[in-house]
Amino acid sequence: MRVALLTTCLADTFFPRLREASRRVLEHFGCTVVVPAGQTCCGQPAFNSGFHADASWVARHTRRVFAGFEHIVTPSGSCATMLCEMPALFDEPDDIAQSRALAERSCELITFLESRLGVDVAGCLRIDEPVTVHYPCHARRWYGPSRLVDLLGRAGCDVRVPEPLDLCCGFGGLFAVDQPEISGAMLEDKLESLAATGARLVVCNEPGCLLHLAGGAYRRGLKLRFCHLIELLAESLGLLEPPRRARRPDATGKKVARRPDAIENKELPRPGATENQELPRANMTAGGTAAPG
Repeated sequence: MRVALLTTCLADTFFPRLREASRRVLEHFGCTVVVPAGQTCCGQPAFNSGFHADASWVARHTRRVFAGFEHIVTPSGSCATMLCEMPALFDEPDDIAQSRALAERSCELITFLESRLGVDVAGCLRIDEPVTVHYPCHARRWYGPSRLVDLLGRAGCDVRVPEPLDLCCGFGGLFAVDQPEISGAMLEDKLESLAATGARLVVCNEPGCLLHLAGGAYRRGLKLRFCHLIELLAESLGLLEPPRRARRPDATGKKVARRPDAIENKELPRPGATENQELPRANMTAGGTAAPG
Protein backbone atom coordinates (compact mmCIF):
# COMPACT_ATOMS: atom_id res chain seq x y z
CA MET A 1 0.00 0.00 0.00
CA ARG A 2 1.40 3.38 -1.06
CA VAL A 3 0.79 6.08 1.54
CA ALA A 4 1.55 9.80 1.42
CA LEU A 5 2.64 11.26 4.76
CA LEU A 6 1.58 14.82 5.60
CA THR A 7 4.23 15.60 8.18
CA THR A 8 2.64 18.94 9.33
CA CYS A 9 4.46 22.22 9.92
CA LEU A 10 4.92 21.73 13.67
CA ALA A 11 6.12 18.14 13.50
CA ASP A 12 8.52 18.97 10.68
CA THR A 13 9.94 21.96 12.57
CA PHE A 14 9.75 21.00 16.25
CA PHE A 15 9.17 17.23 16.40
CA PRO A 16 11.29 15.50 13.72
CA ARG A 17 11.33 12.38 15.89
CA LEU A 18 7.55 12.17 15.51
CA ARG A 19 7.92 12.54 11.76
CA GLU A 20 10.44 9.69 11.67
CA ALA A 21 8.35 7.50 13.98
CA SER A 22 5.32 7.96 11.71
CA ARG A 23 7.28 6.85 8.67
CA ARG A 24 8.88 3.84 10.37
CA VAL A 25 5.63 2.57 11.89
CA LEU A 26 3.79 2.78 8.58
CA GLU A 27 6.62 0.94 6.83
CA HIS A 28 6.70 -1.69 9.57
CA PHE A 29 3.07 -2.52 8.82
CA GLY A 30 3.67 -2.92 5.10
CA CYS A 31 3.18 0.56 3.64
CA THR A 32 5.41 2.24 1.10
CA VAL A 33 5.70 5.74 2.54
CA VAL A 34 6.10 8.79 0.34
CA VAL A 35 6.78 12.25 1.75
CA PRO A 36 5.85 14.77 -0.96
CA ALA A 37 8.54 17.44 -0.86
CA GLY A 38 6.14 20.11 -2.13
CA GLN A 39 3.81 19.91 0.84
CA THR A 40 3.21 23.06 2.88
CA CYS A 41 0.88 24.17 5.65
CA CYS A 42 -2.59 22.63 5.39
CA GLY A 43 -4.11 26.14 5.46
CA GLN A 44 -5.83 25.91 8.82
CA PRO A 45 -4.39 29.16 10.30
CA ALA A 46 -5.71 31.15 7.34
CA PHE A 47 -9.03 29.29 7.41
CA ASN A 48 -9.59 29.87 11.12
CA SER A 49 -8.64 33.55 10.78
CA GLY A 50 -11.26 34.15 8.11
CA PHE A 51 -8.82 34.43 5.19
CA HIS A 52 -10.68 31.90 3.10
CA ALA A 53 -9.29 33.09 -0.21
CA ASP A 54 -5.75 32.42 1.02
CA ALA A 55 -6.83 29.10 2.51
CA SER A 56 -8.40 28.06 -0.80
CA TRP A 57 -5.10 28.78 -2.59
CA VAL A 58 -3.31 26.49 -0.11
CA ALA A 59 -6.03 23.88 -0.57
CA ARG A 60 -5.54 23.83 -4.35
CA HIS A 61 -1.79 23.47 -3.86
CA THR A 62 -2.33 20.61 -1.40
CA ARG A 63 -4.62 18.85 -3.88
CA ARG A 64 -1.92 19.03 -6.54
CA VAL A 65 0.85 17.81 -4.21
CA PHE A 66 -1.16 14.81 -2.97
CA ALA A 67 -2.84 13.94 -6.26
CA GLY A 68 -2.62 10.27 -7.18
CA PHE A 69 -2.17 8.91 -3.65
CA GLU A 70 -4.73 6.40 -2.45
CA HIS A 71 -4.13 7.31 1.21
CA ILE A 72 -2.98 10.55 2.87
CA VAL A 73 -2.01 10.13 6.51
CA THR A 74 -0.89 12.61 9.17
CA PRO A 75 -0.03 12.36 12.89
CA SER A 76 -2.17 15.47 13.52
CA GLY A 77 -5.92 15.12 13.95
CA SER A 78 -6.14 18.90 13.52
CA CYS A 79 -4.49 18.90 10.08
CA ALA A 80 -6.41 15.77 9.04
CA THR A 81 -9.63 17.58 9.95
CA MET A 82 -8.59 20.58 7.86
CA LEU A 83 -8.10 18.33 4.84
CA CYS A 84 -11.64 17.08 5.36
CA GLU A 85 -13.00 20.64 5.66
CA MET A 86 -11.50 21.84 2.37
CA PRO A 87 -14.71 21.42 0.29
CA ALA A 88 -16.27 24.24 2.36
CA LEU A 89 -13.75 26.68 0.86
CA PHE A 90 -15.12 26.41 -2.67
CA ASP A 91 -18.22 27.23 -4.73
CA GLU A 92 -17.21 25.72 -8.07
CA PRO A 93 -18.43 22.12 -8.54
CA ASP A 94 -15.06 20.91 -9.84
CA ASP A 95 -13.18 22.37 -6.86
CA ILE A 96 -15.70 20.87 -4.45
CA ALA A 97 -15.48 17.45 -6.11
CA GLN A 98 -11.67 17.41 -6.04
CA SER A 99 -11.59 18.56 -2.42
CA ARG A 100 -14.09 15.88 -1.41
CA ALA A 101 -11.96 13.26 -3.13
CA LEU A 102 -8.95 14.45 -1.12
CA ALA A 103 -10.98 14.41 2.11
CA GLU A 104 -12.11 10.84 1.51
CA ARG A 105 -8.50 9.71 1.18
CA SER A 106 -7.25 11.57 4.29
CA CYS A 107 -6.97 10.13 7.78
CA GLU A 108 -5.40 10.69 11.20
CA LEU A 109 -2.53 8.24 11.73
CA ILE A 110 -3.69 6.19 14.74
CA THR A 111 -7.17 5.90 13.20
CA PHE A 112 -5.57 4.78 9.93
CA LEU A 113 -3.52 2.08 11.63
CA GLU A 114 -6.55 0.64 13.42
CA SER A 115 -9.37 1.10 10.92
CA ARG A 116 -7.57 0.84 7.56
CA LEU A 117 -4.68 -1.50 8.33
CA GLY A 118 -6.31 -3.50 11.12
CA VAL A 119 -3.38 -2.98 13.51
CA ASP A 120 -3.90 -3.90 17.14
CA VAL A 121 -2.17 -0.79 18.46
CA ALA A 122 -2.91 -1.66 22.10
CA GLY A 123 -1.41 -5.11 21.64
CA CYS A 124 1.82 -3.62 20.32
CA LEU A 125 2.37 -1.04 23.07
CA ARG A 126 4.86 -1.62 25.89
CA ILE A 127 4.79 1.20 28.45
CA ASP A 128 6.34 0.39 31.82
CA GLU A 129 5.48 3.54 33.77
CA PRO A 130 2.29 5.31 34.86
CA VAL A 131 0.80 7.36 32.06
CA THR A 132 -1.78 10.10 31.76
CA VAL A 133 -3.32 11.63 28.64
CA HIS A 134 -4.22 14.91 27.02
CA TYR A 135 -7.17 14.67 24.66
CA PRO A 136 -6.82 17.16 21.76
CA CYS A 137 -10.03 19.03 20.90
CA HIS A 138 -9.48 18.63 17.15
CA ALA A 139 -9.35 14.85 17.50
CA ARG A 140 -13.15 14.79 17.91
CA ARG A 141 -13.64 14.01 14.24
CA TRP A 142 -11.53 10.88 14.66
CA TYR A 143 -12.07 9.58 18.19
CA GLY A 144 -13.66 10.53 21.49
CA PRO A 145 -11.94 11.32 24.81
CA SER A 146 -12.42 7.83 26.25
CA ARG A 147 -10.90 6.00 23.27
CA LEU A 148 -7.33 6.98 24.08
CA VAL A 149 -7.78 5.95 27.71
CA ASP A 150 -9.36 2.66 26.62
CA LEU A 151 -6.53 1.95 24.17
CA LEU A 152 -3.87 2.46 26.84
CA GLY A 153 -5.91 0.40 29.30
CA ARG A 154 -6.11 -2.52 26.86
CA ALA A 155 -2.33 -2.26 26.51
CA GLY A 156 -2.04 -3.02 30.22
CA CYS A 157 -0.85 0.47 31.14
CA ASP A 158 -1.28 2.10 34.52
CA VAL A 159 -3.49 4.90 33.17
CA ARG A 160 -4.04 7.90 35.42
CA VAL A 161 -7.08 9.74 34.02
CA PRO A 162 -6.99 13.55 34.48
CA GLU A 163 -10.09 15.42 35.58
CA PRO A 164 -11.81 16.54 33.50
CA LEU A 165 -10.59 14.28 30.71
CA ASP A 166 -11.55 16.59 27.84
CA LEU A 167 -10.19 19.84 29.31
CA CYS A 168 -8.66 22.01 26.55
CA CYS A 169 -5.01 23.00 26.94
CA GLY A 170 -5.67 26.51 25.58
CA PHE A 171 -3.54 26.28 22.43
CA GLY A 172 -6.17 26.43 19.70
CA GLY A 173 -3.70 27.49 17.02
CA LEU A 174 -3.94 31.26 16.61
CA PHE A 175 -6.16 31.48 19.69
CA ALA A 176 -3.00 31.30 21.82
CA VAL A 177 -1.64 34.30 19.88
CA ASP A 178 -4.83 36.37 19.79
CA GLN A 179 -5.87 35.64 23.40
CA PRO A 180 -2.64 34.91 25.30
CA GLU A 181 -4.04 35.68 28.77
CA ILE A 182 -6.99 33.33 28.36
CA SER A 183 -4.82 30.70 26.68
CA GLY A 184 -2.29 30.91 29.51
CA ALA A 185 -4.98 30.52 32.17
CA MET A 186 -6.37 27.46 30.39
CA LEU A 187 -2.85 26.03 30.13
CA GLU A 188 -2.38 26.51 33.88
CA ASP A 189 -5.58 24.56 34.61
CA LYS A 190 -4.56 21.80 32.22
CA LEU A 191 -1.07 21.37 33.64
CA GLU A 192 -2.46 21.30 37.17
CA SER A 193 -4.89 18.56 36.12
CA LEU A 194 -2.12 16.48 34.52
CA ALA A 195 0.32 16.91 37.40
CA ALA A 196 -2.35 15.88 39.92
CA THR A 197 -2.49 12.38 38.36
CA GLY A 198 1.00 11.57 39.65
CA ALA A 199 2.11 10.29 36.23
CA ARG A 200 5.10 11.88 34.54
CA LEU A 201 4.48 10.54 31.03
CA VAL A 202 1.71 12.37 29.14
CA VAL A 203 0.41 10.94 25.87
CA CYS A 204 -0.82 13.60 23.47
CA ASN A 205 -1.50 12.96 19.77
CA GLU A 206 -1.42 16.55 18.56
CA PRO A 207 1.85 18.44 17.80
CA GLY A 208 0.31 21.84 18.58
CA CYS A 209 -0.86 20.73 22.00
CA LEU A 210 2.47 18.99 22.60
CA LEU A 211 4.37 22.21 21.95
CA HIS A 212 2.05 24.30 24.11
CA LEU A 213 2.00 21.86 27.03
CA ALA A 214 5.71 21.04 27.01
CA GLY A 215 6.66 24.72 26.96
CA GLY A 216 4.30 25.50 29.81
CA ALA A 217 5.53 22.58 31.91
CA TYR A 218 9.17 23.53 31.36
CA ARG A 219 8.60 27.14 32.42
CA ARG A 220 6.87 25.94 35.59
CA GLY A 221 9.49 23.33 36.42
CA LEU A 222 7.01 20.44 36.20
CA LYS A 223 8.52 16.99 35.74
CA LEU A 224 6.22 15.98 32.90
CA ARG A 225 7.31 14.29 29.67
CA PHE A 226 5.03 14.70 26.67
CA CYS A 227 5.00 12.16 23.86
CA HIS A 228 2.87 11.31 20.83
CA LEU A 229 1.45 7.78 20.93
CA ILE A 230 3.09 6.97 17.59
CA GLU A 231 6.53 7.57 19.16
CA LEU A 232 5.73 5.18 21.99
CA LEU A 233 4.48 2.65 19.45
CA ALA A 234 7.71 2.95 17.46
CA GLU A 235 9.73 2.42 20.64
CA SER A 236 7.60 -0.61 21.58
CA LEU A 237 8.18 -2.15 18.15
CA GLY A 238 11.94 -1.58 18.33
CA LEU A 239 11.91 0.99 15.53
CA LEU A 240 13.21 3.83 17.72
CA GLU A 241 15.19 3.73 20.93
CA PRO A 242 13.75 5.64 23.91
CA PRO A 243 15.27 9.13 24.15
CA ARG A 244 18.25 9.43 26.43
CA ARG A 245 17.79 11.80 29.34
CA ALA A 246 20.80 13.97 28.53
CA ARG A 247 22.17 16.45 31.02
CA ARG A 248 23.82 19.82 30.57
CA PRO A 249 25.74 22.11 32.96
CA ASP A 250 23.91 25.11 34.41
CA ALA A 251 25.49 28.49 35.18
CA THR A 252 27.23 27.04 38.25
CA GLY A 253 28.65 24.09 36.35
CA LYS A 254 26.25 21.63 37.93
CA LYS A 255 24.63 19.24 35.49
CA VAL A 256 20.87 19.55 35.10
CA ALA A 257 18.34 17.81 32.84
CA ARG A 258 17.94 19.37 29.43
CA ARG A 259 14.59 20.49 28.11
CA PRO A 260 12.48 17.62 26.68
CA ASP A 261 12.44 19.06 23.16
CA ALA A 262 16.22 19.37 23.21
CA ILE A 263 16.52 15.71 24.20
CA GLU A 264 13.80 13.98 22.26
CA ASN A 265 13.59 16.01 19.06
CA LYS A 266 17.10 16.61 17.86
CA GLU A 267 16.98 17.00 14.09
CA LEU A 268 16.80 13.71 12.21
CA PRO A 269 17.82 13.29 8.57
CA ARG A 270 15.27 14.97 6.34
CA PRO A 271 13.77 13.39 3.23
CA GLY A 272 15.50 14.24 -0.01
CA ALA A 273 14.43 17.28 -2.00
CA THR A 274 12.95 15.21 -4.82
CA GLU A 275 9.18 15.58 -5.18
CA ASN A 276 7.29 12.50 -4.00
CA GLN A 277 10.43 10.68 -2.98
CA GLU A 278 9.90 7.12 -1.80
CA LEU A 279 12.00 6.67 1.32
CA PRO A 280 14.08 3.55 1.98
CA ARG A 281 12.63 1.10 4.47
CA ALA A 282 13.81 1.56 8.05
CA ASN A 283 15.98 -0.96 9.84
CA MET A 284 13.35 -2.88 11.82
CA THR A 285 15.66 -4.35 14.42
CA ALA A 286 16.06 -2.97 17.91
CA GLY A 287 19.71 -2.39 17.11
CA GLY A 288 18.93 -0.28 14.04
CA THR A 289 19.06 3.48 13.68
CA ALA A 290 19.09 5.01 17.15
CA ALA A 291 16.81 7.81 18.23
CA PRO A 292 18.54 11.16 18.70
CA GLY A 293 20.09 11.82 22.05
